[in-house]
Amino acid sequence: MILAVLQARMGSSRLPGKSMATLQGEPMIVRQLERLRGARCLSKIIVATSTDSVDDALAGFLVSRGHTVHRGAGADILARIARCAEAISSVSHVVRLKGDAPFMDPGVIDDAVRMALASDADYTSNRVHRTFPAGLEVEVIKVGALQAAAAEERDPTARISPTAAIRNQPQRWSQAHLKAARDWSKLDWRVKTAADLAFARSVYDALHPVDPAFRMGDVLDLVESRQDIARFAA
Repeated sequence: MILAVLQARMGSSRLPGKSMATLQGEPMIVRQLERLRGARCLSKIIVATSTDSVDDALAGFLVSRGHTVHRGAGADILARIARCAEAISSVSHVVRLKGDAPFMDPGVIDDAVRMALASDADYTSNRVHRTFPAGLEVEVIKVGALQAAAAEERDPTARISPTAAIRNQPQRWSQAHLKAARDWSKLDWRVKTAADLAFARSVYDALHPVDPAFRMGDVLDLVESRQDIARFAA
C-alpha cells in the first residue's frame, strides 16, 4: 500500500486561502488531486490539513467532494503525516506532497515510488540533490522510518520541516535520489505569492483545455515559447 499525503492549508501569510484559489474554474487543491490520480503507483490519497479554524472550510469542501481528509495539530506536520499512515492498514510507504504545487507530475511521482521500491531505501526523493523545478518535489518514506522519526523529540525547525529529521541523517536512514535528465533546479513553480498564482493560471489557461494531464515537459515548452507567460516565471 502506497499512501500519498497531500499537505494543504488556508493560512498562508503571503497568499491566504491559496488552496481554494481557482485554476481553470476549480480550486487549486482539486487540480492537484486530479493530477495525483494520474500516478499509477499510488494506492490511496489523503489530504492532511490542520485543526485550525481557518482550515474548516477547506476540510468541509474536500469531504463534500468525496475526498479523504485528516486533520491534526498545525505545528507538528511530521506527526500529522505519521497519523495518516496509522489510520490505514498495510501501508508500506508514504509519499509526501505539498499543497503549493499545482504542476505535480504523476510520472515523476511514479518514478520516485519505483525507485523507492527497487532500492529499498528508507527515504527516496528528488529534493536532496535538486534537478527538478521547485514544486515537483516528491518524498517517499518507509512507514517504519516515518513512525520512528515522528516518535522522537525534535527541535522546532524539524517539526515545521517534517522530513528534515529523516533526510538529514543519511547514516541512519538509507536514501535514494531521483534526478531529472537536465538541471532545472533554478525554476520555481510553487504558488506562494500572487505573482506565482498568476503564472499558474496562465499555464493552466494555455495547457489544461488542450490536455488536462499535461506534464513537466509541456510547461517547459510553454514557458520557452510564450514570453507573455515566461515573464511571470522570472
